[in-house]
Amino acid sequence: MKKQNSLIAYVLIGIGLFFLLRQLKIPIITNFYSWQTVLIIIGLILLFHSYSYRNYQHLFSGTVVLGLGIHFHGLEQYHFWIDHWAIYVLIIGIAFFIKASKTKKGYFTGILLIGFSVFMIFSNTLSIYFYWVYDVMEFMETFWPVILVIIGIYMLKKKK
Repeated sequence: MKKQNSLIAYVLIGIGLFFLLRQLKIPIITNFYSWQTVLIIIGLILLFHSYSYRNYQHLFSGTVVLGLGIHFHGLEQYHFWIDHWAIYVLIIGIAFFIKASKTKKGYFTGILLIGFSVFMIFSNTLSIYFYWVYDVMEFMETFWPVILVIIGIYMLKKKK
């Protein structure tokens, strides 16, 4: 229970400091007065809590929340930031990889997702031999809810 209370305490301290700095209107950090910064703070707190208590159950969620916060902040603040759907897959792959660094489970999934997302991000520069990828991606973009349902059913059947 003490570990859970400390996580809540860290979140309250982080959010409190964020709003305090926002009220003080310090000019050097005005670009960080946004909801994206709250995501970054929560992600950092989850990662800090996981590493400080050696309880790695929040590594995955902390990495995902931090990655989403950084991505959304980049989209909002920088015109050169990549806005591609594969960035979300990249964030999840990095989260698997970071969690696997402590739990020794999920390296393959992380590497697979990172490789797939990097391949898709740079897919517009593919040679003519890989144009079939666009057809597959168009199919997946149309029927992604069905694909999610099939993956979910497979996962349920696999556990039994």
